[in-house]
Amino acid sequence: MRFISPKTDFAFKRIFGSSEHPEILISFLNAMLYDGEPTIQDLEIIDPYSAASVTGLKDTYLDVKAKITGNKTVIVEMQVLNVAAFEKRVVYNAAKTYSTQLKAGEGYLKLNPVIALTITDFILFENTEKLISHFVFTETEEKFAYPNCELKLVFVELPKFKKELNELETLAEKWIYFLKNSPSLDAVPATLGSVPEINSALIIADRANLTVKEAEDLDKREMFIQDQLGSVMKGIEIGLQQGIEQGIERGKIAGQIALILRQIVRRVGEVAPEIEANIQQLSGEQLDDLGEALLDFTTQEDVIAWLESALA
Repeated sequence: MRFISPKTDFAFKRIFGSSEHPEILISFLNAMLYDGEPTIQDLEIIDPYSAASVTGLKDTYLDVKAKITGNKTVIVEMQVLNVAAFEKRVVYNAAKTYSTQLKAGEGYLKLNPVIALTITDFILFENTEKLISHFVFTETEEKFAYPNCELKLVFVELPKFKKELNELETLAEKWIYFLKNSPSLDAVPATLGSVPEINSALIIADRANLTVKEAEDLDKREMFIQDQLGSVMKGIEIGLQQGIEQGIERGKIAGQIALILRQIVRRVGEVAPEIEANIQQLSGEQLDDLGEALLDFTTQEDVIAWLESALA
């Protein structure tokens, strides 16, 4: 068996957005949002495409959207690439989903809570080892929550998950392992297959169940993601190299300035702070010129006159 990666938008929607298998999404959301407790008993999968109903408002594209127990709306997004302003987009999508619940003339009492669940294939929060992070509005000093928890952001960072198949214990760990490692499997492992919903997800993810067109579209999407990742890594490599080169150049200039200051002290005595400040402004080429000129200096006035000419 060969399994497609659930991390592509096509596969993620196919597995978790299937109205024929709502039990898969129910199990997944209970695992990610409620520590595996069966809080969600039923849900309604709805169109994840959210077109702007107000002129000037951006369209919203989500992977999965559903109404769950308690009239809450959950929006789910799988994000492979760490794109610019991604954190702002998450907040925007949640806020827009919340605000567009009301039709013209309806009161605020009709607003229901929104949960934005975001799975990232990159580390978003460097300052914590937490795999699943929950954010709500809280008072900054005493940390008590805002009433009703109207908006909640939940993040799952896949790179922080390191467990092997034989170490899986919780339902959340099994689902995260599925998300991260299913393309490397060649059969349904007993550990995952023991969860009926994950077993169903693996059957849907079996590449043999795709049409030729679906397989081609998936391959193109995966190639696009790899190209984008390659571009990002190349950009980082170029940036690092430029940073190294700039650091070396700055180091050379700093050493050159220190040497010139020592030579000036030997020739004319202690260097006034304003003279040192002016020397710090010189380019590498100007420092070379100063190094040659200072052989003729006998007083600080000679240094000052040269600097005034160079910086004019």
